[in-house]
Amino acid sequence: MMNAPAGEIRRIWARAMFRLLVWLGLWALAGLLISGLGITLALLIGLSLYTAGHLVFAYQLHRWLAKPRIEPREGFGVWQEIYTELYRLKQRNRRRKRRLKDIVSEFQASTAALPDGAVVIDARGRIVWFNEAAAALLKLRAGQDNGQRIANLIRHPRFANFMAAAAIDGDTAELEIPSPANETDTVLLRIVPYGDRQRLLIARDISEQKRLEFTRRDFVANASHELRTPLTVLRGYLEMMSEEAGADAALADWQRPIREMENQSARMGHLIDSLLRLARLEGEGLQQRQENIDVSALVTRLVEETQRSAAGAAHRFEVVADEGLALFGRPGEIESVITNLLGNAVRYSASDTVVRITWASSEQGATLAVSDEGPGIAAEHIPRLTERFYRVDAGRRATDGGTGLGLAIVKHGVEHHESELVIDSTPGQGTTFRVVFPQQRVVVASEAAT
Repeated sequence: MMNAPAGEIRRIWARAMFRLLVWLGLWALAGLLISGLGITLALLIGLSLYTAGHLVFAYQLHRWLAKPRIEPREGFGVWQEIYTELYRLKQRNRRRKRRLKDIVSEFQASTAALPDGAVVIDARGRIVWFNEAAAALLKLRAGQDNGQRIANLIRHPRFANFMAAAAIDGDTAELEIPSPANETDTVLLRIVPYGDRQRLLIARDISEQKRLEFTRRDFVANASHELRTPLTVLRGYLEMMSEEAGADAALADWQRPIREMENQSARMGHLIDSLLRLARLEGEGLQQRQENIDVSALVTRLVEETQRSAAGAAHRFEVVADEGLALFGRPGEIESVITNLLGNAVRYSASDTVVRITWASSEQGATLAVSDEGPGIAAEHIPRLTERFYRVDAGRRATDGGTGLGLAIVKHGVEHHESELVIDSTPGQGTTFRVVFPQQRVVVASEAAT
């Protein structure tokens, strides 16, 4: 009846009512014909028998619903139609269940073939399902670890905080930790929320990538270090030649080439220093000692040093710093961040323009901002500014003093403090570099004193 047209349903129930009337009519006739029975008693007997028959069919239906394997016997009248429609509904549900089971099996087979580990986690942080790659990378045991809290199985100090933050924020997050299966390997974990507070944990083995990065970093550091010795020798001879390149000296005709070679050797020295600094940041940044940093005093000192330089002396500086606001971090890295941002502002803005530095609290925690009145940067260049050796103007002179590594150093220093570098720029109106530090890094004066 559930799939039957409305007209067919009405006809079925009309026949049922007709049978009931015929049944009661027969019992009423029996009451007239049988002396002493009476029509009323006969109708009561007929209704009782009719109700008893319906109770039998209702009992069969109830038993079938409670125990699907015990199917009811053939019904009669409208009950036959009800049994038939329920049987068809049951068959449709079986087919739908088989299709869903096939879809789930296909999904599990496809995810099992993925090289990345996948773990489905419920709202309470318990494991619902994981593939073979996750078992290998995270040392999970099929069958035994299902239903367990994943924070109890991956025992890493940062993982519990990672899961808690992902549950609160509801955003996609990433974390690198040593593999629980092999501590010499590195696993990149990514949490993706979906559905009703469920999460998908994706684990990727990035050990080879890390080894390649270490090899590249080691090569750059070694090559830069080895270049220092011959460069020092060259600069020493250039200084000697420069002394002999006066107006009446023997090398007077070579004065201009020698000055150019000195400038280029100095630039090469800055480049080597930047490469070595970047290599140290990449290799040793997180192992450096952390302490409370008086950012206001640090900014003031670095601005004074910049003003004493030839390029900085031609600019005006405006500093607005909250003296009661400190930062918990690595002093060397924070100094490098501020120095490079100041150097960029001075280098790429015209003389007699203003460079503004602010250090103040913000909604996220605290913000360090360096603004200039330079030519600005087009929007398409901003995403690539922190790449090594990237230059907005490919034709910019090599003598501008830049190495192309300053913002790459800034990026690493910012990331090591769980912070964010935001670049706002409008062509023709200048650029603002903002470093947004999280609340857990900010220390107010009263806390710093204790």
